[in-house]
Amino acid sequence: MTPRELLIESFRVAVASVQAEAVLPVHLPPPPQGKTFVVGAGKAAAAMARCVERHWPKQALLGGMVITRHGHAVPTERIEVIEAGHPLPDAAGLDAAQRLLDLCAGADENDLILALISGGGSSLLTLPASGLGLTDIQATTHALLRSGAPIEDINTVRKHLSRTLGGQLAAATHARVLALIVSDVAGDAPTHIASGPFAPDPTTHADALAVLQRWQVTVPDAVLHHLKRGAGAELADTAKAGQPCFAHVENRVIGNGHLALEAAAGFFAARGIAPVILGDTVTGEARQVAQAHAALAQEIRRHGRPWPAPVVVLSGGETSVTVTGPGRGGRNAEYLLSLALHLNGLAGAYALAADTDGIDGTEDNAGALIAPDSLARARQAGIDGQRCLADNDAYGFFAGLGDLLVTGPTLTNVNDYRAILLT
Repeated sequence: MTPRELLIESFRVAVASVQAEAVLPVHLPPPPQGKTFVVGAGKAAAAMARCVERHWPKQALLGGMVITRHGHAVPTERIEVIEAGHPLPDAAGLDAAQRLLDLCAGADENDLILALISGGGSSLLTLPASGLGLTDIQATTHALLRSGAPIEDINTVRKHLSRTLGGQLAAATHARVLALIVSDVAGDAPTHIASGPFAPDPTTHADALAVLQRWQVTVPDAVLHHLKRGAGAELADTAKAGQPCFAHVENRVIGNGHLALEAAAGFFAARGIAPVILGDTVTGEARQVAQAHAALAQEIRRHGRPWPAPVVVLSGGETSVTVTGPGRGGRNAEYLLSLALHLNGLAGAYALAADTDGIDGTEDNAGALIAPDSLARARQAGIDGQRCLADNDAYGFFAGLGDLLVTGPTLTNVNDYRAILLT
């Protein structure tokens, strides 16, 4: 296999390892005395719901609904699937979130709520707090996503503008809850995954205000007024650890980025390429992370330290992009463009970076690939890599080279997958 083929196949193997059928069945509980209500939200929610249907006893009562991103639905028979907006919420998501909240509230002590949670749920479960509207949430989300703030900070704000996030679905029900979670955040803390609809929230309205100030995010007046009222104890906060509702709730992470990296490592090892996993918690500005990774690649390629080639350096997590230019491109494409510029045609250096959900930010590609000749080919095509990076136009750079990685929705989501192959 060529280096490009190896990288693409490694991504396929990584994604396959965290599909619902690979991680979910072993965690299914026995049916309860009453009914089982399946609820959920996220990019993997529909595939998880289909998996539950396949493995749930046919004679046991099963129903419910899950919300997934437009284009990520799959056919189901017993569990309703609704598509809604991501990363910006839409009216379909609001209607579905209200129905999901009502479903949780209607379950009793003899029932089981089987919650299927994955990345993307924060947007899909949007149900604005009293006094706020859809446009308020959309404007706030858009500003946060462009600010460069990490996902934990973004979700701190979103939790405090919602009636469903930050443990509030747990507080709404009397049923036993088992939340099966596919993690897309560094550290796998349930409170951060889809903004923790069934998990205790350690943050406050005051914390949300601090996030807006720290990242200099401008939000609608109604949002600012709401958060200030909450910080002044005029409004109830999100659900906190120790509250009685969490006595009958279990949040269980069943898939994450490290599982995907381990699968990719096994793929490379079987082909005589030594795998090195830097971890699945890599965060920071995409172009700065790329600069650090380029320095490591140069040390390996030129000096055989700390590992000799052939070697592949694997990492996951979620970088961020502070958007200042008019171009297109998600964080993985921006990482790769910065990496290519810092490698500057380093011989024997190839790389792939992609989002495991198949969507890099808001684009139609999962990510992209680079090779030692990427910059040379760009110059021949009249593409200025430095200008593209300054304009946040990594999509345009890789589209011009034919090096976008387009997979379509993968129906799972454990965040970014990065592989630097040094031959």
